[in-house]
Amino acid sequence: MVLYDPTDSATRRNPYPALAYLQAHDPVHWCPAVDAWLITRYDDVKLAMTKPELSSDRLRPFYESLKDERREILSGVMRYLNEWLVFKSPPDHTRLRRMMNPVISPKLVQDMRPSIETIVVDLLDQAHAGVSFDFVEDVAALLPAYVILDMLGLPRSDFPAIKLWSDGLRTFIGTARGVPNKYQRARDGADQLSAYLRGHIEQRRLEPTDDVISMMMAAEDAEGKLGEDELVAMCLLILFGGHETTTSLLGSSVAALLANPSELQRLRDEPLLIKSAVEEFLRFDGPSNSIARVVTENLSWGGKDLKQGDRIFAMVGAANRDPLVFDRPHTLDIGRTPNRHLSFGQGIHFCLGAPLARLEAQVCIQAMVARFGDWQLDGSEDKAIDWLDAMVMRGPTRLSMRVAQLSKA
Repeated sequence: MVLYDPTDSATRRNPYPALAYLQAHDPVHWCPAVDAWLITRYDDVKLAMTKPELSSDRLRPFYESLKDERREILSGVMRYLNEWLVFKSPPDHTRLRRMMNPVISPKLVQDMRPSIETIVVDLLDQAHAGVSFDFVEDVAALLPAYVILDMLGLPRSDFPAIKLWSDGLRTFIGTARGVPNKYQRARDGADQLSAYLRGHIEQRRLEPTDDVISMMMAAEDAEGKLGEDELVAMCLLILFGGHETTTSLLGSSVAALLANPSELQRLRDEPLLIKSAVEEFLRFDGPSNSIARVVTENLSWGGKDLKQGDRIFAMVGAANRDPLVFDRPHTLDIGRTPNRHLSFGQGIHFCLGAPLARLEAQVCIQAMVARFGDWQLDGSEDKAIDWLDAMVMRGPTRLSMRVAQLSKA
């Protein structure tokens, strides 16, 4: 019997009952639907994020095992993904993280608040009271995209093409289960994005600016500067991770408030709760469905024998609702404290963009709550919201809703 099947639409819509069952009865579960182990308890998921017998380099073993045409198709994808921080281990990870920390700094993030506030106002101005709109398409996808494009010094007008290419890449990175031709789509996306970024990198060589691309090009340590492929890969990671993850966080946050009108009213009455509210959105239904790891040496875990080469999905969403850690885990509580969710990871792989994602969510959700009243889905939940087909990421791809106007800003 398959207890968890990410290809099932009902599971994509609400995976938590199946994950709660596994957490209670089989916390280290072999899942034939994904040909991998599912780890669901909080302590185990947290351990999986730092356990030395588990490698974050999950794509390269898969790629090297390919013996058919997929190997050639994915060669152009792996050229760049192999350079991503999230798939690196020390000492390579240490070097890249050391060079990136001063670039994506807390000061850079805080300095972007006025720009983020302006973007949010501009986007919300397009939402008309009583008229159905897609929050994901009209707000959640555009806000983080514009923020990241501004950071990198790229034209906002290029976003439609970038989104198309990024969506192709997501089918592979996110471990989509039901997308046809996903490897070719990922290759096409990587080819187009890398060519686009190389053009802008070449422009910065001729005319450096104060944007993040120029800052990365100038970054240097004892081993020298970033190589050409490393630069392209870092730009790809910032583009992809910076807008995909925050789009999902924004969409899931609004979906959670729509399903919990008493907490929406509570946030309206107590706007100072916005920071804890965003932490609760991250816990309750955050953008990280799981983290993927590969077993590097045989080990025993939860009474099961895990073999070298086995894949593991540490189910972050399940861990964030573990009743051994969180009181009333399936209840949205925007004032929850403490809130030790795992949505941004742990240890060396803690998300570099976490402060920016938090800030964007705080500004956007607070503005939505202050401006609009009477939030309603435009139709039943299964008709109004579509969810990502992905094992690693989670979030709505469409969220149709209507609002009433409270104030202009």
